[in-house]
Amino acid sequence: MEELSAGRRRGALAALALGGFAIGLTEFALMGLLPEVAHGLLPGTWARSSPLAVAHAGWLITAYALGVVVGAPTIAAVSARVPRKRLVAGLLGLFVVATALTAVAPTFGLVLAARFVAGLPHGAYFGAAGMVAASLLGPGNRAKGYAVVLGGLTVATVAGVPLVTALGQATSWRVAYLVIAALFALATAAVLATVPAGRAGPGGSPRAELRAFRTPQVWLVALIGTIGFAGFFAAYSFIAPVTTAVAGLPASAVPWVLVAAGVGMTAGNLLGGLAADRGLRRAMLGGFAALIVASAAYATLARSPAGLLGCAFVVGLAALFLAPALQTRLIEVAPGAQLMGAAVNQSATNLANSIGAALGSLAIGQGLGYLSPAWIGVGLGAVGLVLAAVSFRLDRRRPVAEGTEPAGAVARDGAASVAGRDR
Repeated sequence: MEELSAGRRRGALAALALGGFAIGLTEFALMGLLPEVAHGLLPGTWARSSPLAVAHAGWLITAYALGVVVGAPTIAAVSARVPRKRLVAGLLGLFVVATALTAVAPTFGLVLAARFVAGLPHGAYFGAAGMVAASLLGPGNRAKGYAVVLGGLTVATVAGVPLVTALGQATSWRVAYLVIAALFALATAAVLATVPAGRAGPGGSPRAELRAFRTPQVWLVALIGTIGFAGFFAAYSFIAPVTTAVAGLPASAVPWVLVAAGVGMTAGNLLGGLAADRGLRRAMLGGFAALIVASAAYATLARSPAGLLGCAFVVGLAALFLAPALQTRLIEVAPGAQLMGAAVNQSATNLANSIGAALGSLAIGQGLGYLSPAWIGVGLGAVGLVLAAVSFRLDRRRPVAEGTEPAGAVARDGAASVAGRDR
C-alpha cells in the first residue's frame, strides 16, 4: 500500500466510515418507518389490523438480513483476488442501485426483492472495509479498524436514522430511501478519491477463503453471533410500535427513542473495540451478560417513556459492545481466510436480524404484545453466553499444531496480517 499523509489516512478512514453510515441508514431506517411502510404497501391489511400489517411488513427486515447471509460468504469467496479498493467501491455501487430500487418499487413483493438485493453487499463491505481500515491504522488495531467502519453505522443510528425517520414521516418513506441512495453514491465517490490502491492478499483464492468452513470453531462462533444477536434484533425491530402503542408516545417521539438507542450503540461500539483488543474473552462473555440484563430491563420497564428511553440506550450499548469482539473472534478462528471470517460475522449478525425479526413478528402476530420479543431476547442471549463460554473452553483443550500460533497470538498480530493482504 502506498505511503499516506496523515490527512489522506484520516480521509480514507472517514470515507470507509461514511459507507458504514449509509449502510446503517438503509438497514435501520426501515425499523423506524415500519408503520408508514406497512400503511403504504399493505393498505388492505392495515385497514383490517394495523398490528398484523406491521408484522407482515417486518418481513422486509428479514429479506434484507437474508440477503446479507447469502451475499457475505459468496462475495467473500468470489472476490478473493479483487483489489480491496475496487471491491469496496463496487459494493457501494451495488448499494446505490438496490436502495434506489427499494424507493421506487411499486409493490410489496418488488420492495421485498429489492431489500434482499440491498443486503447482498452488506457483509462483504464490512469485511473488506474493516480490513482496509485495520491496515491503515497499523499493527495491533484489528478490532479498532472494524470499530471505525462499524462506527459509521452506529453514528447513523444516533443522527442519521432519526433524521431519515422524521423525513419519512413528514414526506414519504420512499423519499427517505432516495436520500439514502444518494448518500451511498457520495460514499462511493469518497472511497475512490481517498482510499489508496492495493492488491488482494497474496495467494488469495476462492478455495483459500472457503477453507475457513473446515474449522469447527468458525461454525460455532457464527452460531454464537446468530443466536446472541437475534434477541437484540427481535426487540429493536419493533421499537416504533413499542413507542406509540406501549409507551403511549406520539409517532414524532420515535426518532428520539432511536437517538437513545443509537447513542448506546455508538458508545458500545467504541468501548467494545477497546475492550476486545485488550481481552477478547472478557469482552465477549461480559457483553453477553450485559445484553441479557438489558433485554430483561427493556421487556419490564419500556412501558413508560422514561423506561423506554433508558432501556433503548442500554440495549444498544450492550449489543454493539459485542460487535467488535465477535468480528475479531471470527477472524481469529479463521487464519488464512480473514475476509471470509469477517464476512461470516456479518452473515451471522444478519441471520440474527432475520431470525429476530421473524420471531418477533410471530410473537406479535400471536397476540403476545409488542414487548414479547424482548423476552425472546433474554433467552437467546443466555444461549449465546453459554456457547461463547464453550468456544473459549475448546481453545484451552485444543493442542497447538507444530508451526502454528495460538489463537491469542493470531489476535495480537492480526492487523499486521491484514496489512499484508492489502499490500
